[in-house]
Amino acid sequence: MKHTFLLLVINFHFAISDIFYTNNIRIENQNFHWGWSCNNEKEVCQRSAEPIDFNLEDLASLYVKSQRLCKLTCGRYGPLWPRPRIQTSLSKTAIPFHPSKLKFRPFIGDENVAKYLKEFESLFLEKLDGECNGCQLKSDNQITVILTVKVNSTDLIHKTDESYILNITYDDEIKKGINLMVNITGMTIFGVRHGLETLSQLIVSNKTLKYHDEEKNTILFIIRKAFISDKPAYFHRGLLIDTARNFLSISTIKSQINGMSMSKMNVLHWHATDTQSFPIVFPSVPSLARYGAYSDTQTYSFYEIQELLDYAKLRGVRIIMEIDAPAHAGNGWQFGAHAGLGDLAVCVNRSPWRQYCIQPPCGQLNPINKNVYLTLGKLYSDLAKIFPKGEFFHMGGDELFIPCWNSTQEILDYMSQAGMGRDLEDFIVLWGEYQEKALNTFNANFGNSSIILWSSTLTEPAIISKFLDRIRYIIQTWVRNDDPIPNQLIAKGYDLIISTKNAWYLDHGFWGNTRYYTWRTVYENQIIRHRNVLGGEVCMWGEYTDDSTIDGKVWPRAAAAGERLWTDSEEKSGEVETRFFIHRERLVEAGIKADAITPEWCVQNEGSCS
Repeated sequence: MKHTFLLLVINFHFAISDIFYTNNIRIENQNFHWGWSCNNEKEVCQRSAEPIDFNLEDLASLYVKSQRLCKLTCGRYGPLWPRPRIQTSLSKTAIPFHPSKLKFRPFIGDENVAKYLKEFESLFLEKLDGECNGCQLKSDNQITVILTVKVNSTDLIHKTDESYILNITYDDEIKKGINLMVNITGMTIFGVRHGLETLSQLIVSNKTLKYHDEEKNTILFIIRKAFISDKPAYFHRGLLIDTARNFLSISTIKSQINGMSMSKMNVLHWHATDTQSFPIVFPSVPSLARYGAYSDTQTYSFYEIQELLDYAKLRGVRIIMEIDAPAHAGNGWQFGAHAGLGDLAVCVNRSPWRQYCIQPPCGQLNPINKNVYLTLGKLYSDLAKIFPKGEFFHMGGDELFIPCWNSTQEILDYMSQAGMGRDLEDFIVLWGEYQEKALNTFNANFGNSSIILWSSTLTEPAIISKFLDRIRYIIQTWVRNDDPIPNQLIAKGYDLIISTKNAWYLDHGFWGNTRYYTWRTVYENQIIRHRNVLGGEVCMWGEYTDDSTIDGKVWPRAAAAGERLWTDSEEKSGEVETRFFIHRERLVEAGIKADAITPEWCVQNEGSCS
């Protein structure tokens, strides 16, 4: 069998097989396939009117065999997701290469930085190997990748500089083939990591089948020349997952981290506990999980949490843990009565639940039991041993249900002795006292990290300043995009994380009267541009989500928010959909079961379904 390739001025072709599969039909000794050519004016790859014979060079010179190959050099941003924000220049030609011809130049510098860069290199080559699928065809073209880091730090914190510059140049004066030089420079190692993520998207194979290729004649192509200067619009680009309503395995959590990394999202908000279950095994208070976990196999050890922290950091992702309180705290906390600590939580599993909470089962911490704060102190002390110093911590703080406290005689007696009544204002004061004591306990065990709270009655603009220091607290708002509260809180000087309820709540549409938000709604949700807005999060609450369903509900919609938070462009979804369709396929190829978002005909006929 004869193998040839033809490098074209605008694009390229690689004839690879005498056996071809299409629509599950095996065609012997033929080379018929859809052809693809770039319409540079419309920035779309157009499919040939009919399958063509790639053995005929007069036809093959007009088309390439793969849509992905066409997209590599078509359009201002090619196949990139999220698209670069500052400057992008991509050539209209690409060259073939074999993975054996790609070499990283050793980093000379700080030992810890070098260690991380080596790990990044390994992850990059692993991804390359997956794209190559055992490339057998050789090429003399050579690629040298040079990684440069300006700051010798491996800390991944809230304001880590994630900017990078990627520059691909070539020298065809060598004796044989073309020599590509890839320079990636980042202020920090995480900027370099993002640069490598971008580079991986500028490399595609000539595979013609989706997600697999039975042919062994695969070869990789890389864009011939590129210059990209890039940095995110927002520091905080997050995804919330919920492991309390339904348990998620470690492998599933890692899968979400993988999708985030591919989409340049950098914060996994782990809503770890709620009234339904308490799956974290705290070394100092193991009874919480013993009483609160669904089973002894549905728990997370601190060894596993550390493993996740390390796994996420290598992929440019921070993990922020949320131990929700004082509401959303029930199962697990009932161990207090058996341990002689009194009622740490009240209204636990009481019924009828509508009288004591917003969602079954019920439970709220007991704000007047001093052992609550001693127990919280042990939790905070344990977490301080494994989480990076200075990392944010999420205390929850949403949906306190006053009727629960108002039906607990122990609490009412305390309020009466303190000269308090039973009006809403009195319970808000009690809530404020709880939050102050919880913060003091946190400070004594964890340090001065920033605390995140959900927007709630306690954070109402009219009263927030009485209870919450704007320097210490960050408010995560979960209101509609037309609600004035975010702007009102900004006016009072509070930093915000935005989770727009009617666009970025990914659990909506699966229960009650809520509406499902398509990726287009997610993408077009522009959040407030202000120095006090740290960024945003999409939220996958777990009532109707577990290992078997989370991928399709989160992805690829979360990736749409990823570009919104990275780029914050004025573009509408119709202008970016061809890149988004490609990214969805990338996620699937990476093992993430991302939901289908359009018929494949629309993918193959770009712009026809907008």
